[in-house]
Amino acid sequence: MDGQQVKLWESRCIEELPPACTAACPVHLDVRGLADALRKGDLPAAHALLCRFLPFPGIVGHLCEHPCEAPCRRAEAGGAIRINALERAVATHGPAAPTFRRGRAQERKRVAIVGAGLSGLTAAADLVVKGHEVVVFEVGPQLLGRLRDDPRLPAAALEADLARFENTGVEFRCNEESDGAALAEQFDAVYLGTGPATSPIAIDPLTLATAHPKVFAGGSLRYGAPYSVIASLADGRHAALSIERMLQGASLTANRDNQGSQPSRLYVNLARHASMPPVAPADVSTGYTQDEARAEAARCFPCHCLECVQVCRYLEHYQGYPKRYIREIYNNETIVMGARKSNRMIDSCTLCGLCAEVCPEDLGMGEVCLSAREGMIAKGKMPVSHHDFALRDLAFSRSDAFTLARHQPGHDASALLFYPGCQLAASSPDHVARIYAHLCARVPGGVGLMLGCCGAPAHWAARNDLFAETRAEFRAEWQRLGKPPVVTACSSCYRMFADHSPDLPVESLWTLLERIGLPDSIGVPSRLTIHDPCTTRHEHDIHASVRRIAAQCGATVAELDGAERTTCCGFGGLAQFANREVADKIVDRRIGQDESDTLTYCAMCRDNFARRGKHAVHILDLLYPGGDAAARPDPGFSARQENRGRLKRQLQRDLWREEMNEPVADIELEISPEVHADLERKLILQDDLRQVIRHAESTGEKLLDKRTGRFIACHRPVRVTYWVEYTVENGRHVVHCAYSHRMDLETKP
Repeated sequence: MDGQQVKLWESRCIEELPPACTAACPVHLDVRGLADALRKGDLPAAHALLCRFLPFPGIVGHLCEHPCEAPCRRAEAGGAIRINALERAVATHGPAAPTFRRGRAQERKRVAIVGAGLSGLTAAADLVVKGHEVVVFEVGPQLLGRLRDDPRLPAAALEADLARFENTGVEFRCNEESDGAALAEQFDAVYLGTGPATSPIAIDPLTLATAHPKVFAGGSLRYGAPYSVIASLADGRHAALSIERMLQGASLTANRDNQGSQPSRLYVNLARHASMPPVAPADVSTGYTQDEARAEAARCFPCHCLECVQVCRYLEHYQGYPKRYIREIYNNETIVMGARKSNRMIDSCTLCGLCAEVCPEDLGMGEVCLSAREGMIAKGKMPVSHHDFALRDLAFSRSDAFTLARHQPGHDASALLFYPGCQLAASSPDHVARIYAHLCARVPGGVGLMLGCCGAPAHWAARNDLFAETRAEFRAEWQRLGKPPVVTACSSCYRMFADHSPDLPVESLWTLLERIGLPDSIGVPSRLTIHDPCTTRHEHDIHASVRRIAAQCGATVAELDGAERTTCCGFGGLAQFANREVADKIVDRRIGQDESDTLTYCAMCRDNFARRGKHAVHILDLLYPGGDAAARPDPGFSARQENRGRLKRQLQRDLWREEMNEPVADIELEISPEVHADLERKLILQDDLRQVIRHAESTGEKLLDKRTGRFIACHRPVRVTYWVEYTVENGRHVVHCAYSHRMDLETKP
């Protein structure tokens, strides 16, 4: 993975950005954390947080101009959070603010602060915490003279804040005139916070530096009138940071892009939050009680984006958000030694694109995960177990057992080429034969037929070499047939062709059927909830055609979240092979959104829904009704391969009049429904069982468990070792259990 690309991806995830209130606050008070502590009734935690951000919480709580409240997103849903009232309540009801803790600097420096206003004292507080020797010069008789006459500020609150300087070693010199230039000769740094100047001086707005390299200035000396408590405090803090950097010889400007008030890019979906008015204090003069403050804090959403996590079980499962995942994925790839702990997470993404669809910044985790998979393949770090079964299934679909490419019988050219895809053939081979017959009857010029796989599993597994081979095989046959336009019944095939073979004319079967007309055997009226395959997310013509076809079949179709916000069925990205738990969560959420039977036009969507207990129909079930199609179970992996082979033989026999012999299994299996379900979960095919039993019976390499009377045998026909427990009853092999592993057992004489 390219490091710069990773940074770009990270920058597009806005979840870690501050909420609008914090961004607008000149000192970036953690309002979200403050509200959370109050909501939980943890006043000490709220007070500790306030004191960590504000050197003078009592003063700010009573006098702050609260610029944080104007951009508060709660304002659009009942009224802004009364943040300043919460600050005041915390300062009033909380414990005494702790004194500033003098730090230990590697080299203690002497800093002069001219002016004991709020900006000067804030700079003094921050610098003494850094371990420097601080002297404050004040021309007047008292500290914070400007604030003492403000009727809103109780004297006790002011004195409590000033008490934080006790035992810090800060020296206060009141009633003393001072000259900045002279002080610069005596001290290592000087901060001027004297109030409005009769003759303004040039002050850098970012660093608060002046023309003199050791002198900094801020507060109302910089911005004049009107006076602002929070702006003065912020200037003191920013000046202290500049002074500390200057004393260390560091850059004054580095990493200060987010300093001060600014807008926030953090997105908040207000539709998720009900309107709620602010809490009014019973006594305005004293402000919120603790209970009132807790109630007002509970109005805070709090602000988060997490739009992708809200809609994706995969992102939710790992309890994070994209920026965190991107960094984890990058670290997983670049690690030199040690365990790569994120491999399964990377391979659990369905690559469906829903996260990018809902993301305000159009960030898709599918792009990240596919890039990471390519890196894992390149470095030989891809776990074989995650995709091996799916790729072996792809190999079957590319083999002579299934592949076929012919012109329509009686034609030596094709006006169209029908490509049903491997999964529809595996799920419902009879539908493939019937819809092909309909196309042949309606499309003049002949309709060719090609059986095979588009290579989507190889692409999702980041096996670009295998994907290229599969596409090359398809292209060779397509060219041999005269390069006719391709019509596909599979949305994944459509996506692969459209995205990776732009010169290939491809159309969905569903838009074609609208033009040429539907079969005469269309279904009966029904109410269905439609699920669009994720690979058609932005194919609006396909969405519209499917809905019109369903209506012509008498179906009343209800929507879920809309076609563009559809979810994956778990097959996409091969997630169900890498992480069945996550894939099942994805399916369960989707099928739980509505109690009606589901209509889809993807064979894998239909079968995965059925596997999890949902009544679901493929749109071809509406065109060719019969029986209770919605109750049709998932065929299972073994039957899927058998169905593909059977379809090819059926078409060769019925259409091209070729003599075909149905294969006869030399080993007849008997498998209970419970064992069958276990085999499906473990990705063990019945043909795998036959190979083990055939090997055991022919070689005698088997054990007899005298306790159960069962034979135990193992065999490694591929990169997997299979174990089977079976008995032989009346010539049938009864399978009691099976399992597999990837260890290669060494046999010794």
